[in-house]
Order: sequence, then structure tokens, then C-alpha cells
Amino acid sequence: MLKVIIINGPNLNLLGRRQPEIYGEDTFEDFMLHLKGKFVDSDVELSYFQSNHEGELLDKLHEVGWDYDGIVLNAGAYTHTSVALADAVAAISTPVIEVHISNVHKREAFRHHSYLSPYCEGVIVGLGLRGYELAVQYFI
Repeated sequence: MLKVIIINGPNLNLLGRRQPEIYGEDTFEDFMLHLKGKFVDSDVELSYFQSNHEGELLDKLHEVGWDYDGIVLNAGAYTHTSVALADAVAAISTPVIEVHISNVHKREAFRHHSYLSPYCEGVIVGLGLRGYELAVQYFI
């Protein structure tokens, strides 16, 4: 059984309500039901964690960073600000795919830099929620 966890950072609990023109109209909970359905026959155990608090995201990375086969991480705004999250990704052995729903390179200049990317297996940006599905497929 392949164990993959999706970890979402701040404000991603507001998907479906927050700036739908950028992030779409689907909630992440609805999307997770869809995603689990896509991989039901793939021998994948898919779990999900979201927090608006940097320390909780760090704790979750530390918790799963050796026991899972893959981490799909959308750290939200912490991507551009958190050396602590970058250090956590660098410290763990589980490979991480960084995902962003919007194309951060078409947005404000501060969003163009990621502290996480140098420590991730890969980065998927601008493909909407489909980016999560592609990241899970990578681990399969």
C-alpha cells in the first residue's frame, strides 16, 4: 500500500469561497472525495491535513516525513516566507512535490520565490486542483 498525504497550508480551507476566479469554486473536501475515487483501484492510501498555523504544518511534516511514500505540499503563502518549512522538507526522507493551484509566476513578485522548491522532487504550478492529482500520480 502506497501512503501519500496532501498537506495544505494557510487559507486553503477557504477554497470554493476565496477568490474563485483564481482558485476555483470547488471546496478541497469535495475535491478529496473526487481524488480518492480516482485512485480507489490504485492501492494508494490517500490522507489529507490542512492548517493555517506554521507550527502545525512543521509538526505534521516531522510526523509523516519518514513513514509515508510521498507528500504533496501546498504551503500557501508560507512557501514564500518560511525558512522553517524549507528546513523541515530538507530534513525528512519522504519525497515532497510542491503544488500551487494558481500560476504563482503570473502573480505578485513576492510569490515568484519559493523557499521549499530546492528541497522538493518537483513543483506543479497553475494547473488548478488537477496539480494535486498529477502529484499523486507521480508517486504511483
